[in-house]
Amino acid sequence: MSEPVSGRRIVVVGGARSGMAAAQLLASRGADVTLADVRVDLPEAGRLGDQGIRVELGPHEARTFERADLIVLSPGVPLRQPALDRARRARVPIIGEVELASRLLQGRIIAITGTKGKSTTTTLVGRMLEAAGLRVAVAGNIGAPLSAEVDRSTADTIHVVEVSSFQLETTSTFHPWISVLLNLSADHLDRHANLHEYAAAKARVFANQGEGDWAVINADDPAAMTLAGKHARAPRRWFSLDKVLDEGMVLADGWLVERDGGEESRILPVEEVRLIGRHLLADVAAAATVARLAGAPAPAIRSAAGGFTGLEHALEPVMLVAGIRFVNDSKATNVESARRAIESFEGRLVPIIGGRFKGGDLRDLRPALAGRSTAVIAIGEARPVVRQALGDMLAVVEANSMAEAVRAGLAAAPPGGTVLLAPACASFDMFRDYAERGRVFKREVAKLAEELGGGS
Repeated sequence: MSEPVSGRRIVVVGGARSGMAAAQLLASRGADVTLADVRVDLPEAGRLGDQGIRVELGPHEARTFERADLIVLSPGVPLRQPALDRARRARVPIIGEVELASRLLQGRIIAITGTKGKSTTTTLVGRMLEAAGLRVAVAGNIGAPLSAEVDRSTADTIHVVEVSSFQLETTSTFHPWISVLLNLSADHLDRHANLHEYAAAKARVFANQGEGDWAVINADDPAAMTLAGKHARAPRRWFSLDKVLDEGMVLADGWLVERDGGEESRILPVEEVRLIGRHLLADVAAAATVARLAGAPAPAIRSAAGGFTGLEHALEPVMLVAGIRFVNDSKATNVESARRAIESFEGRLVPIIGGRFKGGDLRDLRPALAGRSTAVIAIGEARPVVRQALGDMLAVVEANSMAEAVRAGLAAAPPGGTVLLAPACASFDMFRDYAERGRVFKREVAKLAEELGGGS
């Protein structure tokens, strides 16, 4: 940080992975650390105590927050709550875990954000740079907290960081060398007051960049283009699958092609990309754009992309059961990502939609479903919302569990069809997170295959 943390009273709020990593990092540097969590039980409390970290469980103690020199929030902690309001009135600085870590890193940062595709793009950038022989650490919203990478950070480390709106909204000095905005559409409106507030959080990825940095933008996404036009001050590098660009990464003659300063270089043949869906090809284009800016040669990019078969829960092929293909896109937690998943298939499709609705309009799925689907399976709290939005154009079959949904999907799918888990909703009504939802889906598909004599 710009000032030493040793001896300072620092409250870390939230005891999940990011909060734990931040608390441990600060304690190791001599801070007087309290970890506060509204849960009444935290299994790691004893281990934290052994490291000199106080743990306060249950309702937040206002006095603890007001007496702090600094408060560090985990990304899952809402900004609007009484204890934080009291701290603000006491003029206690409040930052997020990513902001904290970024102040302590030695290497440069590549920050990747957007409504959809962050994890795929982040993973691909990391693999492309590793294939080029660069020292890389992948962290952030994708897995390891950025705070956990601080002690391993060196001047030549490139930190490839997936950043969500929750992480970005608590940044102030966060300064990526390369920022990436993949796309922008309504999401997390259960936490952000409106789309404007959500977009403003995303725009913070550009806030501290200047002439020596890069902003990589999706030229096919009007909302991303508009946001970058208002906020990005760094030189911009575009990528596009649909437009003809004089500068940037484009799709031409079956290749991803880089155009730079009047020169054109073939980077990657599309036929070697092993991912389902045009939106995932856009993520590959974004990753290739970043990798080239970071110095990766085309052969390294081609090798990494050709060996990448996708992430778990992101248009992940599961199994063929009784001639019906099952595909897991549990990461499609908002309307736009579900739409893109649906559009990845030509037809004969039965989507499983529902969960805890985060906002947006499920009617936006109607154009994608038209001609592709005659039925959807509705799950979770959003079942009435699904029926209201789609029930007049196709059959809506309600299921009380994932086991029922999988079986209903098989029954509704036409011969040679696909059952696609693309919920367009959060998972928290039925599952711990999207990963548990996806794994339960895959387990139920495997059970169904066993009952019917096996799958492939």
